[in-house]
Amino acid sequence: MPLTEPHDDHSSAEEPVLGVPGAGEDAPTPVEPEPTLPEPVRQRIVTLTAAVLPGLPADEVPVPLRRVAKFAPNRRARLGAPAIAAQLTADPLFRQRVTARVLADAGDLGAAVVEGTAPAAADPVEVAALAYLARPRGWRELIEASGEAVRAEADSAVVAELVREAEQRAARAEHDRAVARVEAEKLRDELARVREELGQLREEARQLARTLRETQARERKATELLATERGRAARRAADADAELRRARARLAEAEAAAGVARASAKEARSVDDARLWLLLETIGQAAVGLRRELALDPVDKLPADFVADAFAEQPGAAQAGPSTRARDTDDPARLDQLLALPRAHLVVDGYNVTKRGFGEMSLEQQRKRLITGLGGIAAQTGDEVTVVFDGAERIHGLPPAPRGVRVLFSRKGETADELIRRLVRAEPAGRPVVVVSSDREVADGVRRHGAYPLGADSLLRRLARS
Repeated sequence: MPLTEPHDDHSSAEEPVLGVPGAGEDAPTPVEPEPTLPEPVRQRIVTLTAAVLPGLPADEVPVPLRRVAKFAPNRRARLGAPAIAAQLTADPLFRQRVTARVLADAGDLGAAVVEGTAPAAADPVEVAALAYLARPRGWRELIEASGEAVRAEADSAVVAELVREAEQRAARAEHDRAVARVEAEKLRDELARVREELGQLREEARQLARTLRETQARERKATELLATERGRAARRAADADAELRRARARLAEAEAAAGVARASAKEARSVDDARLWLLLETIGQAAVGLRRELALDPVDKLPADFVADAFAEQPGAAQAGPSTRARDTDDPARLDQLLALPRAHLVVDGYNVTKRGFGEMSLEQQRKRLITGLGGIAAQTGDEVTVVFDGAERIHGLPPAPRGVRVLFSRKGETADELIRRLVRAEPAGRPVVVVSSDREVADGVRRHGAYPLGADSLLRRLARS
């Protein structure tokens, strides 16, 4: 904002200032308008006034500036600038008081400005600000000179900025040229490499063409050999057909001879059957005599009963050797054939069967249904039946097991699979033991010990048929 001075009959363009030469002349001069101050000069005037404002007596501070005088130094010039500028323009007495203190603080520079002999090396903005406040002779010229200096400085700054930008553009151009040179070198290297690869590809193409010609020559030779071999094969086929006809004739003769041999074998089998019956009758009588000689009474407990009594006491019992009775079959029809063997023992993996057949029921209902079905099989076949369930201890509240069915629960630290393998190992070699489980590990384990493993579906179908 430009600092202006109002026109009145009591003020002049150059008012008397304390300690300023030329003040108090009698001849009045016409009032001139306030000059337009450069922005740096205006800001410096406000800053100088704000700095001395708190040092003035309270009655010498205009009323509008008394509140501004209480501001902090950094806020006084910023927030009070409009009020300070207005008072400097409108109140010459206030300006004189401020000028006296500013000149005192300025020292030699202030005295030089008042005398109109400001040093050439002094800051033009500072000189113009002091000249505006002190208003010696020629103060307008000092302000105008300051404005020109400020403008010249601004122009110099613009020129310097333009020079700096030009230097930066020149540096960037030099950098771009350097980068372009590097890229050109890379492109030359890449071109050399591509030319080298092209030469290699041309050499490979020549080799491939040579190989193709050789392959075509070999193919023609192979075609000729194939035609030759086809002729030979045709001759061999004709010979083979002749040999086949001769073989069929011999086969017919052999079938006729076999018919005669079957008739002879039938007569011989009748003789052999009679001999076998006589041998079995002799063995049976010998077994009766041996049982009478050894005084062997019928046993009350079977091998599985001993396992049921102490299955958790010896988890590391020795395994029995494999037997030839193991068979690789999961045919459900095999169950009836195996149960028809004399003194067969059926061992069932309980939960493996129930969860596969009727898993929608509760565990209690699953156990009850399976045990009831096994009781029917035991009653029909007269075989020994053992069903094994997983469980830390025997479950209370179970109904009595049907006649011929043994119900076992694995103890803590032993699974039903391990108990099943112990039952199989406890049986004597030669006795048929059938294990029903769809667990592959169980099936493989009992097969190694000579048992017949069958899938759970075979038993479920047998139970559904009962």
